[in-house]
Amino acid sequence: MKVAFCGNDNASAYDISAGVLKNVCFVDALNLVPHVFLLFITFPILFIGWGSQSSKVQIHHNTWLHFPGHNLRWILTFTLLFVHVCEIAEGIVSDAQMKSRHLHLFLPAMMGFVAATTAIVYYHNIETSNFPKLLLALFLYWIMAFVTKTIKLVRYCEDGVPLSQLRFCITGIMVILYGLLMAVEINVIRVRRYVFFMNPQKVKPPEDLQDLGVRFLQPFVNLLSKATYWWMNTLIISAHKKPIDLKAIGKLPIAMRALTNYVCLKEAYEEQKKKVANQPNQIPSIWLAMYRAFGRPILLSSTFRYLADLLGFAGPLCISGIVQSFQNTSQNATNTTGKSKETSNSYLSSQDFLGNVYVLAVLLFLALILQRTFLQASYYVTIETGINLRGALLAMIYNKILRLSTSNLSMGEMTLGQINNLVAIETNQLMWFLFLCPNLWAMPVQIIMGVILLYNLLGVSALVGAAVIVLLAPIQYFIATKLAEAQKSTLDYSTERLKKTNEILKGIKLLKLYAWEHIFCTSVEETRTKELISLKTFALYTSLSIFMNAAIPIAAVLATFVTYEYQNETTLQPAQAFASLSLFHILVTPLFLLSTVVRFAVKAIISVQKLNEFFISDEIGDDSWRSAESSVTYESCKKHTGLHTKAINRKQPLRHQLDSYEQPLRRQPRPLEIDDIAIKVTNGYFSWGSGLATLSNINIRIPTGQMTMIVGQVGCGKSSLLLAILGEMQTLEGKVHWNNINETDPSCEATRRNRYSVAYAAQKPWLLNATVEENIIFGSPFNKQRYKAVTDACSLQPDIDLLPFGDQTEIGERGINLSGGQRQRICVARALYQNTNIVFLDDPFSALDIHLSDHLMQEGILKFLQEDKRTLILVTHKLQYLPHADWIIAMKDGYVLREGTLKDIQTKDVELYEHWKTLMNRQDQELEKDMETDQTTLERKTLRRAMYPRESKAQLEDEDEEEEEEEDDDDNMSTVMRLRTKMPWKTCWRYLTSGGFFLLFLMIFSKLLKHSVIVAIDYWLARWTSMENGNKTGDSADPQRSNKSYHVAVFSMLCGAGIVLCLITSLTVEWMGLTAAKNLHHNLLNKIILGPIRFFDTTPLGLILNRFSADTNIIDQHIPPTLESLTRSTLLCLSAIGMISYATPWFLVALVPLGVAFYFIQKYFRVASKDLQELDDSTQLPLLCHFSETAEGLTTIRAFRHEARFKQHMLELTDTNNIAYLFLSAANRWLEVRTDYLGACIVLTAAVTSITHGSDSGLLGLGLLYALTITNYLNWVVRNLADLEVQMGAVKKVNSFLTMESENYEGTMDPSQVPKDWPQEGEIKIEDLCVRYENNLKPVLKHVKAYIKPGQKVGICGRTGSGKSSLSLAFFRMVDIFDGKIVIDGIDICKLPLHTLRSRLSIILQDPILFSGSIRFNLDPECKCTDDRLWEALEIAQLKNMVKSLPGGLDAVVTEGGENFSVGQRQLFCLARAFVRKSSILIMDEATASIDMATENILQKVVMTAFVDRTVVTIAHRVSQILDGDIVLVLSDGVLAECDTASNLLLKEDGLFTTLVKTNK
Repeated sequence: MKVAFCGNDNASAYDISAGVLKNVCFVDALNLVPHVFLLFITFPILFIGWGSQSSKVQIHHNTWLHFPGHNLRWILTFTLLFVHVCEIAEGIVSDAQMKSRHLHLFLPAMMGFVAATTAIVYYHNIETSNFPKLLLALFLYWIMAFVTKTIKLVRYCEDGVPLSQLRFCITGIMVILYGLLMAVEINVIRVRRYVFFMNPQKVKPPEDLQDLGVRFLQPFVNLLSKATYWWMNTLIISAHKKPIDLKAIGKLPIAMRALTNYVCLKEAYEEQKKKVANQPNQIPSIWLAMYRAFGRPILLSSTFRYLADLLGFAGPLCISGIVQSFQNTSQNATNTTGKSKETSNSYLSSQDFLGNVYVLAVLLFLALILQRTFLQASYYVTIETGINLRGALLAMIYNKILRLSTSNLSMGEMTLGQINNLVAIETNQLMWFLFLCPNLWAMPVQIIMGVILLYNLLGVSALVGAAVIVLLAPIQYFIATKLAEAQKSTLDYSTERLKKTNEILKGIKLLKLYAWEHIFCTSVEETRTKELISLKTFALYTSLSIFMNAAIPIAAVLATFVTYEYQNETTLQPAQAFASLSLFHILVTPLFLLSTVVRFAVKAIISVQKLNEFFISDEIGDDSWRSAESSVTYESCKKHTGLHTKAINRKQPLRHQLDSYEQPLRRQPRPLEIDDIAIKVTNGYFSWGSGLATLSNINIRIPTGQMTMIVGQVGCGKSSLLLAILGEMQTLEGKVHWNNINETDPSCEATRRNRYSVAYAAQKPWLLNATVEENIIFGSPFNKQRYKAVTDACSLQPDIDLLPFGDQTEIGERGINLSGGQRQRICVARALYQNTNIVFLDDPFSALDIHLSDHLMQEGILKFLQEDKRTLILVTHKLQYLPHADWIIAMKDGYVLREGTLKDIQTKDVELYEHWKTLMNRQDQELEKDMETDQTTLERKTLRRAMYPRESKAQLEDEDEEEEEEEDDDDNMSTVMRLRTKMPWKTCWRYLTSGGFFLLFLMIFSKLLKHSVIVAIDYWLARWTSMENGNKTGDSADPQRSNKSYHVAVFSMLCGAGIVLCLITSLTVEWMGLTAAKNLHHNLLNKIILGPIRFFDTTPLGLILNRFSADTNIIDQHIPPTLESLTRSTLLCLSAIGMISYATPWFLVALVPLGVAFYFIQKYFRVASKDLQELDDSTQLPLLCHFSETAEGLTTIRAFRHEARFKQHMLELTDTNNIAYLFLSAANRWLEVRTDYLGACIVLTAAVTSITHGSDSGLLGLGLLYALTITNYLNWVVRNLADLEVQMGAVKKVNSFLTMESENYEGTMDPSQVPKDWPQEGEIKIEDLCVRYENNLKPVLKHVKAYIKPGQKVGICGRTGSGKSSLSLAFFRMVDIFDGKIVIDGIDICKLPLHTLRSRLSIILQDPILFSGSIRFNLDPECKCTDDRLWEALEIAQLKNMVKSLPGGLDAVVTEGGENFSVGQRQLFCLARAFVRKSSILIMDEATASIDMATENILQKVVMTAFVDRTVVTIAHRVSQILDGDIVLVLSDGVLAECDTASNLLLKEDGLFTTLVKTNK
C-alpha cells in the first residue's frame, strides 16, 4: 500500500479550487504547524539550557516554585493527552477502512501528542528554575493551536458533519482545552507580570524549601510526581547504599507539624467549647472539632475514592466488550471482508469506535492506570490527615497533662496507665479510623453500582449471588468481634507469662543456687499452655475469616450461574460470565472490609468518649504568681505562622542570656524586697481535691535568703505544705503570697523568668530518660565550674566515674537503673544547679547514709546555697541539722505546731524541744552503728556489678555470629549491603521446620491443590460457555439439556471442592504457625533457664525479656497471617500468569521485561521499607516515654516552670515519629503505584496478545479476568515479603539464643550413688582450686588450698575484686573449675549431677529475693516441708509474729519482688528459707550488706545459735562481722593470702587482714 499524506485513492484530495480552507487535507496539514513550531523552539532551550543544570536542579529543590494555575495546567494537559490518544486511535481506525494510507488522519494527532508532552516538560523545567519569560513560547503555541483547531471545527460545521461523529466531538473538546490553556497562560502573565509590565513580581519559593532540612517533598512537587511518588526514588535507591536514618528523612514540612495542626484543632475545639458554655450538661464535641480542622482533606480523599471506585467498574465492562466484540468478529469474519474499503473520507461514530477490540484494550489500560492513581491518592490523603490529626491530639493531650490537677493523679481519678493508653491507644484508634473512614461512604455506592451492573448482565440470577454475599457478611462481622475477644484474652495470659518470666530472670541466680529452675519453668509453661489455648481460638477465627474471604465469591458465583442456567432459556455467554466474575471479585472486597470499618468506627467512638472525659477533667488552680510564664506556650507561635516550632526555639538563647545576667545581679544586696519575706501563707486551708482540708489554718512566713526547715512526724503534711505553696493543692481558703519584684524597675525584667521558677527536689526522685548531665542541668546553660561544684557537693563524682560513659550515660527507664540514693542525689544536684532564688528540698536525706547526708549538708546546703544567698526550704527527719536552720516550722497532723528560730522554740516550747532532744540522741546512736555500714560503697558496688558485665560483653560478641552480622557497623560496606538486600531464607526455613515437616508438607500440598481447583473452576467456566456457544449451530446427537446438567454438575463439584480446600489451607497455615510458636518458645525458655550464670551477667535483662515479649508476640500472632497472605497472593499471581500464558503463549515474551522491572522494584522497596519500619518503631518509644515521664514528674516540671521546654521537646518527638510514619506510608504508595502500573501493563499485553493470537473467546475472557486479579495482588506479594522479612528478625533473634551452650547438668556419678543425707558432716577440703568464669577468660581464683572442719564458722574477706564471691559460687559449680577440686564430705563436687549438688547446700545472697506468690511458696517451692517446720524457721528468723498477723498466715500474699516487705524483713525470709533446707553447710554471701543494724544483729545471733552444728562460710563486706569466727581466709587477687584465726592474724602488724580491719574501722 502506497503512503501519501492525503491518500492516493482519491484525485480530489489535493484539489484547492474551492479555496484552501475548504480542503480537509490542507486544514489537517495546517494543524501540524503549531506543533512543529513548538518543537523547534523548545528543543534547543531544553537541551542547551538545562542539560548543564539538570544535576543542579535536583539538589537545590529550594528553587521549586509553582506558577499560578499550576495544578489546573497539569490536569488540562493530561486531559489533552488523553484526547490526543483518542484522536490518534480514531484516525488509525478510520484509516484502516480506507483503500490507501491517509496520514493526515492521524499524523497531526501524533505530533500534537508529542507537542503536548514537550509543553509540560518544558513548563516543569521553567518552573523549577523560576524563569517565567520563557513561557512566552508556550503562550504563542496555545494561541496558534487554538486558532488552527477552531478553523478545523468551523470547516466541519460548514460541511454539516453531525455531532454523533467522533471526529467532530474530539475537535470541539480540543478547541475548549486549548482555549483554557491559553487562559491559564494569560493568568500567569497577569499575576507574575513577567512580560509587557515594567516591574515583574519577585517570588520566593515556600519557606519549607528554603530550609534544606525538609526532605518530605510531596506537597511541593508537580502533579505527576505527586501521583507517582517520583520524588521518593532518590531516597529508596539511596537506601541500598546506606541505611536510611533520621537525618536522611529530615524534618516535617510546616503544614504537617504537630504545632500547626494543634493550633487548628485547638481553635476548633475552643469554638465548640464556646457553643456549649451556657449548657451545663453538654460537653464540647471532639467530632465536630475534628471535622472543622480536618474535614477538607477527608472530602478530597473521598472524591478520589469515588472516582477510583467508578473507574474500577471499567474493568468488567471492558472485558465484556472485548470478549463480545472478539466473538462477533470471529463469527462475522467472512461477511466483513468485502465491504471495508469503500469510503474515501469515512467518519467514525462513537459506537463503531468503541466496538473496536484494540480501542477497548487501550481504554481498559488507561482506566486501570487512572483508577489506581486515584485510589493511591485517596489512601495517601487520608493517611496524611490521620497523621496530622494524631499529632494535634497528642499536643492537646500533652497540654492538658501539664495543666492536670495533682489531686486527679494522686486520688487515682486519672492513673498514669490511663494517660499512657490515651497516648498509645486512643490517638492511634482515631488515626486508623480516619484511614478507613472514606470506606464508610464509598462502599455502599460501590456495592449498589456492582449489583446494578450484575443485574444488567445476568438479570434476576445476579440478585441470588448478591444475596449470598450480603447474607454471609454478618458472619464476617461476628468472626471479627470474636477475633478481638480472643486477642484480648491472649494478651492477658501473655502479660501473666511475662511477669513470671521476668521474676525468673531477676532471681535466676537464686533459682540456680537452690536448684529450683524446673519448678519455676513449669509454672511459666502452665501459663503458656493457657496462652496457647487462647491463641488456638485466635488462630481458628483468623483462619475462618480468611476462609470466608476466599469462599464467599466462589459460593456467590456458583449460586448465580446455576440459577442462570436453569432459569434462562438462553445459554451463558463468555462475555457475561467473565464480566460477572470480575464484578463479584469487586463486590467481595467492600463487604469484607465493611466489618473491619464498622469495628474501627465503634472503637473510635469509645476513644472519643475517653478523650472527652480527659479534656474536661480538673485543671490546676491558676494562681496569680503562676501565670507569669504560662501565657507564653503555644500561643506565641500563632502570631507568626512561618516560624511555628522554631518560635519557641528562638526564645531559648534569650533565656540563657537572662541566666547569665542573673548571676551578677544576685550577688548584690537586694534593695528590691519590700521586706525580707519571700513567701507568706495567710489563713491557708488546702485540700487534695476531696473537699476535706489536708492542711488547715496555715500561717507561715519564709524568710528571704535563709534556710527554713520543716520538721514533724511521718504523714503530718510536710510535703503537702511544699506542694500547697507551689500551687499544686486546691486552695479552699486563704492565700499564698509570693513576694513580687518592684515591677517598675527595668533592671528587674531580667530576673523575672527565674523569679517564679522554684528549684524543687521531690521526695520520690524523678529522673528523665536522658544522660546524667542532662538530668542535672535540666535545660539551663552548662557552666563547668558550677556543675563540678554541684556534683562534688552531692558526692556524685565517684558514681559518675563508675558509669561506662561517665555523665553522658543514659539513665532512667531506657538507661541504667540507679539505686534510690544515687537517684535522690541527682535530683538534689538538679535543684542546686538551677539558677533560682528559691529552692525546695523535700526530704533529700531519706535515701542517703550518714556520710553523704553530712557531706551534702555541709558542702551543698550550708556552703553552696548559703553563699548564693538563696532561699531554701528543707523538709527533713534528721533533727541533728536543726541548729543550722535560720527558721523552723514544726508541723503536726496538718497544722503548724510551732514556727520560729531554734532559740524561740527552746524558750517558748520546752516540751517540744526536749522531745526533739531525745529523738536526736536516739538518732545519734543509730548514727554510730550506721558509721560502720557504708551504704554508698554498697550502692556503688551494685552499680559496678551492673556495669562490668557490659564491658565483658565485648569479649562475648564473637560467640553470637548471627547477631554480629546484624549489629556490626564497621563491617565491610558491600557485604553489609548484600546482607541488607538478601531475604533471610535460612531463618524462614528454620521457622517452617520448627512447625514440623508433616504440617509443612500438608500446608504446601493443600495450598497448591486449592489454587489448582480455583483455576479449574474458571477454566471449566470458559470451556462451558464457549462450548455451548459453539454448539448453538447444533450437534444434534448430544441433547443440550443433558450437556447443561453435565456442565453444571462438574462446576458445582469443583466449587464445593474449592470451598472445602479454602478452609483446609487457612487452618493448616495457622496450625503450623501455632506449632512453630509453641516449639520455639519451649526451646527458648529451657535454653535460657539452663544457661550458665555468666550469660545472665553479660546479657542485659531487657534484651532477654524482649525475646519473650515482643519477639514471641510476633512469632505467635503476626507471622502466620503474613505467611498465609504471602503464599496466597504469590500463588494467585503465578496461577494467573500461567493461565494467561496457556491462553496465549506470546504473552511470555512480554512478561520478561515486566518480570525484570518487578524484581528491581521489590528489591529496592524491601530494603527501604525495613529501614523506615525500624525508624517508625524506634521513634515511637521516646515519644511514649516522654509522656509517661512528664505525667510522673508533673510537680517538678511545674515548679521549675519548664512547661514550655517540655512541650517543645514533645512536639519535636511527635514530629520525628510522624515524619518516619509519613515516609513509610509514602514508600508503600510508591510501591503500590509501581506494581499497579505493572499490573496495568500486564493487562494491556495480555489483551493485545490474546486478541491478536487467540482463538477462543472463553479463554480470552479467562486471560483478561486473571490479568485483572494480578493488579490487585502484585503489591501484596511485595508488601508481605517486606513484612515477613522484618518479622523473621524475631525468629532470628530467638534462634541466636538457642545456639547458646547450657550448663553441664550431668555428673559422672549417678544421683542414686549419693547418700540421701549427704553432706552430713559439712567437712570441706579445697585442694589447689583454680576457677575462671569462662574458658576464654583469665582465672579469678588461683591455686587456693584450705581445709574447713565440720561445724566451723569461717569468714572470707578481701578487697573488692579479690575473688570472695567467686569462691562462694565455686561451691555450687556456677563457675568453671578448671583445675583442683572441692571435696565435701569425701565427694568431689565436680562428679555430682548439678541438681543434686545445689539442692543439698544452702546460701543467703546479698540481695534478698522474694517471688510473687505466698510466703509458703517462697520458703519451700518444692512443697516438701510440714507447716511446723516452716513456722520453726520463721520463729528462728524472728518473723513468726509478723507472719501470724498477716491475713492468711503462711499463705499470705507476697507481691512481685517482695515489695510489700521491708529490705530487712526480706533478708530474714531468706534466712528462714536457708534454715528450712536443713543443709549442714550454709554460705552467706555478703548477706548483711543491704540491711540495717537491727536486722543484722538478729541474723548474726541466729547464725550463732540455730546453725551452731552447721558449717557456715561467711563472705564479709565488713571485717567486723567475722572477727569472732573460727577461721578467717583472706583473699587477694584470686590468691589465698592469709588463713588463720582472727586473733592470730591481727598479731601480724603488716598483714593484709590487719590493714583491712584498720581501714574499715
